[in-house]
Amino acid sequence: MISKLRFRSYHFAILFLLTYFLTVSFANEDELLITTKDGQVQGKLLQAVDGEVRAFLGIPFAKPPLGNLRFRAPEPVEPWEGMKDATEYSNSCYQFPDSTFPGRILYVSILYILGVFGFLSLPDNQNVRGNAALLDQRLAIQWAVNNIAAFGGDPSKVTIFGESAGSACVGYHVISPGSNGLFQRAIMQSGVPTASWASLSLEETWNRARKLGSLLGCSDPAELEACLQQVDVNQLATMQFGVMGPGLGGYPFIPVVDGVFLPDTIESLHKKEVLLGLNRDEGTYFLIYGVAGFDLDESLITKKQFLYGIDLMFPGAGYLADGAVMFEYINPANVNFLAVFRDALIRIVTDVLFICPVQEFAKSYAQIGGKPFLYHFLHRSSVNPWPEWMGVMHGYEIEFVFGRPLIPSLGYTEEEVEMSKRFMKHWANFARTGYSLIWSMTPKIIWKFNFPFVKEMEVKK
Repeated sequence: MISKLRFRSYHFAILFLLTYFLTVSFANEDELLITTKDGQVQGKLLQAVDGEVRAFLGIPFAKPPLGNLRFRAPEPVEPWEGMKDATEYSNSCYQFPDSTFPGRILYVSILYILGVFGFLSLPDNQNVRGNAALLDQRLAIQWAVNNIAAFGGDPSKVTIFGESAGSACVGYHVISPGSNGLFQRAIMQSGVPTASWASLSLEETWNRARKLGSLLGCSDPAELEACLQQVDVNQLATMQFGVMGPGLGGYPFIPVVDGVFLPDTIESLHKKEVLLGLNRDEGTYFLIYGVAGFDLDESLITKKQFLYGIDLMFPGAGYLADGAVMFEYINPANVNFLAVFRDALIRIVTDVLFICPVQEFAKSYAQIGGKPFLYHFLHRSSVNPWPEWMGVMHGYEIEFVFGRPLIPSLGYTEEEVEMSKRFMKHWANFARTGYSLIWSMTPKIIWKFNFPFVKEMEVKK
């Protein structure tokens, strides 16, 4: 039987998923009343593909960030009296439009504040320093460590896991001294904290905060926090995008290198076992939303549209950069082929936003004694509704990690069902024991050395 625990925090924005795996051994599978350090919670049984799971939903770990707590670091939840109903989710964080693992693991999913609500930083304001979302996550990890034994989990065997921006957040906890000791392993899918889209300088963050205030009629620096706390949540969520300039793959408010939660140098990384991954065509998802000429058709862009995409990737770089990129990515003999500019821009965006940052992070991590492991996901789902040219897109390994192909009505192939089972098995084994079991893979997964001390696998159908 699979045991699953999922809880949500509170009331503002989620853009990406951050999850935690913990090994588990239950003494009594029928026990649905658990006593945490904050109070009792009542769960329920849910039906899953391979049987029933015990679910505890909406368990709070922090106070709701309402009123003068908006934008600030989270505060731990107050203990409650009596039994808290954990059979339904509590109110969600403000958000834009949202299977179980085989084996004996406990799965915890958190909903954390994000966007302007989680990453606003104000100059000369000790209450709003930025990175509140990362502190929110840390508080959730601390909650899990403090309470997971009550659910049958082992607090000494915690693996944190995330995808895309959630993956970068996992990397921040690997980096941050304050998160050291809270977990033993990490899984990072398609994102690292050193990527260009994953952090801002303090100066740029403050500039964006001032611009947001100006857009919302909060122009007095001395009253900026109090004024923004009174702005309607929907208006804040919408207007935050007005602070950005042109570019690809960016977000208005993201983690800031503050020297406190996030140190200035990579040398402070904790030496843990880390599994990092990439999809073959990460960049296509961003092109279809951000570059003229890309659409649900074949997107056979012109040279002019290609150069526009280059300018978005490298704003202000100038014509010399355009020429260098053309030289690197386009064979002059192929310029008359219709797809050459489209395919080149896909490779550029994938390289710049994902492949290069992930490989460099893995290399640096190995050089300081960490234990990184790198996989490359190459399989395009048979039920992927996007155009064929978009390939193995950003985020499209998730369906295999979470067992979506195991649902017969969705129409996946038998090979994809087996691939998904392997994914879930190996992720669970990594959470339990690290590399010792993950090396025992099927022949369809190919291993090779990449950097010193870095293992790499290619995942194919």
